[in-house]
Amino acid sequence: MKFTSKLRAGIAAAALVVGAWALPLASTPANAQATDLFISEYIEGTSNNKALEIYNPTGSAIDLSQYRVAVYANGGTNPSGGNITLEGTLAPGETFVLAKNNAGAEILGLADQVTSAGLWNGDDAIVLFSGETVVDSFGQVGVVDDFGTNVTLRRTAQPDTTTTDAFDASVQWESLPTDTFDGLGSHSYDGPTVTPTGTASPTGTPTSSPSPTATPTSTPTAPGDVTAIGAVQGEGDASPMQGQTVTVQGVVTADHRTTGYNGFFIQDGGDDNPATSDGLFVYAPNNTDDLAIGDEVRIQGRVSEYYGLTQVSLSSLTIVPDTEISPAAIEITPAEITLPVADLGVFEAHEGMLVTVPQDLAILEYYNYGRYGEIAVGTDRQFQPTALHAPGSPEAVALAEQNLLSRVTLDDGRNTQNPSPAYLPTGEEFTLDNAFRGGDLVQSPTGVLSFGFDLYRIHPVDPAGGTVEGRKTGDIQSVNVRPESAPEVGGSLQVGSFNVLNYFTTLNSRGATTEEELARQQAKIVTAINKADAAVVGLNEIENSENSEALLTLVDALNEAAGEEKWAAIETGALGTDEITTAFIYQPALVAPVGDFDVLDDDPNFDISRHRPALAQTFEELSSGETVTVAVNHLKSKGSECNEPNEGADGVGNCNQTRTEGAQALADWLADGAEVEASDNVLIIGDLNSYDYESPITTLEAAGYTDLIKQFQGDQAYSYVFDGQLGYLDHALANEALQPKVTGAADWHINSDEASLIDYSMEFKQDAEDALFDESEFRSSDHDPVLVGLQLVPAPTTPAPSPDPTSPAPTGSVTPTSPAPTSPAPTSPAPTSPAPTSPAPTSPAPTSPAPTGSASPTSGDDRPGLPDTGAGIAPLLTAVAVGAVVAAAWLRRRS
Repeated sequence: MKFTSKLRAGIAAAALVVGAWALPLASTPANAQATDLFISEYIEGTSNNKALEIYNPTGSAIDLSQYRVAVYANGGTNPSGGNITLEGTLAPGETFVLAKNNAGAEILGLADQVTSAGLWNGDDAIVLFSGETVVDSFGQVGVVDDFGTNVTLRRTAQPDTTTTDAFDASVQWESLPTDTFDGLGSHSYDGPTVTPTGTASPTGTPTSSPSPTATPTSTPTAPGDVTAIGAVQGEGDASPMQGQTVTVQGVVTADHRTTGYNGFFIQDGGDDNPATSDGLFVYAPNNTDDLAIGDEVRIQGRVSEYYGLTQVSLSSLTIVPDTEISPAAIEITPAEITLPVADLGVFEAHEGMLVTVPQDLAILEYYNYGRYGEIAVGTDRQFQPTALHAPGSPEAVALAEQNLLSRVTLDDGRNTQNPSPAYLPTGEEFTLDNAFRGGDLVQSPTGVLSFGFDLYRIHPVDPAGGTVEGRKTGDIQSVNVRPESAPEVGGSLQVGSFNVLNYFTTLNSRGATTEEELARQQAKIVTAINKADAAVVGLNEIENSENSEALLTLVDALNEAAGEEKWAAIETGALGTDEITTAFIYQPALVAPVGDFDVLDDDPNFDISRHRPALAQTFEELSSGETVTVAVNHLKSKGSECNEPNEGADGVGNCNQTRTEGAQALADWLADGAEVEASDNVLIIGDLNSYDYESPITTLEAAGYTDLIKQFQGDQAYSYVFDGQLGYLDHALANEALQPKVTGAADWHINSDEASLIDYSMEFKQDAEDALFDESEFRSSDHDPVLVGLQLVPAPTTPAPSPDPTSPAPTGSVTPTSPAPTSPAPTSPAPTSPAPTSPAPTSPAPTSPAPTGSASPTSGDDRPGLPDTGAGIAPLLTAVAVGAVVAAAWLRRRS
């Protein structure tokens, strides 16, 4: 939950031609103080773990576009490819992190700019230029010296940046072990504030002041000099007093000095203006004063806006004696905020204050819970607008707006990645036996309201205090109980569809990175498939290979777990060009494939450079002799662009036209073209990457197919959570002949409602969180499996006996009902902003990104984080569009 990195620049690398230089790095004279930006940390770790931290010691924000970093390799005197122009603006007293684009997640989570350019090895020199002026250097150009291999070097607090003396890494630098990243993104500087001397012209307004010393003053400021906190906050989004030094007085309401946020919150008695906040964050790095929540303090410091959060950077602090305490500030009562808010200004008017939301709020999004300790909650579970309404319709737009205003994020108060242990909103430790599911309720969440990574967040008041109460934001009521078994869908034959989230036997590709991870992943998938026990299962996101290795390995594992040769596979070899493919497994005791399989891969309207080829196979039900043709599909995702007109409009995500054309091509192929054994009964299944009111689905409906999930579960069915919003991307559609023979269809909610903290992956987790694993079906993927029941031959019925003349005649009839979902269905679209249940639903993904480090979502560095704009969620329809995007994992895998 780092406030800074997510909002800064993205990838940039400009190749500049410069002349030869022979410049050493400063190292000796203690009085050679920094006069411009300087290099404050150097990382040369394992693999591609390379990063450079740059610090601004000046009193002004600096335009980085006039600065560049040049790398001189192996004693060379010309830049060797690493010649990178920096981007953005660097505030005074802040750091800027440049990193290799394929560095580890911990580095990328703190990076402000990444580059694919070749960077340094341990014997290369690095020069920081402002225009053509050298402002700092690391190593000595023209000299080969292996001083920087497999090491982190951190600059001292009083750096010497003379560029004309010989370089000695033991002077002015602290040497730390390989892959030490804990100090990256912050720097302690103990020098004067200076004016840049390079050619760059500082621009902008300072957003924070240099690290303060936080030495208490000996004499309290005169009460008449105290400024009301409401005047500092102002009535708008930003303080009207930015850049001014003020004295404020208030009660300490929350202490976050040792959790990475480096400060605490204070609140005064109020100014009777509902448009201004009476609370304020005090930035106080390294402050160790004996403060307690409830103390009244007098603070002097400079006002700034830190990426949207109004703060005062501490320069002096006095604990107010009891005799001087103002009665109005002795006790602070949490201000009430009720969701949905009228507008986002309601949150802004409470920024920095102790607040409570006196409602039971549904857990919406938890994708970033394990990584960044955040959960989004709202008035009710939220739905993707296009899961309930036609794209672009007034109803869809209204729902997107309502979602936005009906949610808030609960933060654990720790500005660290992969916090351990993970804490629940109750303040208790998350365990396999003390967990939550999407849709569970957090009761009256209470804490201090802050703003970071474009989200309003409620933090606990004392996250580092060591008590459950200090870590608590609210009690949890479990209302979405785990299903004990797969849903009953009836029929004599069941067909399933399951996205297995990159099941790869090739390690370090899209799925497992180690043998242990693969074993964990496989165990969960095997449990889920065997418990679902469908006769035919269509698979998505399984590794694509010529010998079907991953598919056959999975079948062997299924049979071993079943204790018999229960499963077989349709061996197709490689299909298409993607790394993932579609596949079939089936139970030979129940069905038999009839004829050959066929693949849709030659229709120009079905672009297999974007879609995975559709796979069709006809199966015979052995008990009846009847047949059904099943086609398993995986259409193009919503993430990457397809260069279509008006792409992403109306909340449907990218590539909607491509998916729509693919759906029409699929319907045409199955009607007349698929070279499979003919059957009257046709069933389309798979991940169509479309919600049910979007044109790929309506196109198939127009071709005569029935959306079975909608028929049996209604609009509020779901198989996936993204950005806190529910919907189903995993479909089952029957043609006209098959539809009357369908006895039921349902999603099995074993994945989308579960926190990713319990999945197989061991990346981005501490050892204690790796141990949060069992071989159950829960969180075996990020998508829920789909089950369909078929009665291909009408079940024999026994004629009802003639009524007993003496028996009373029936007074009414019983209307059969469709099988109910195995977990509580959400009540109604809850307003709270697009995203999967929580400032994103059950990975329905992200929250956002996520403070403490990076933005997002699919695996720390791959998953796009929540779109961050404005006050918490991307512009309306953009957010809806992004909300439709399949979880992070997809985006890293697909073009």
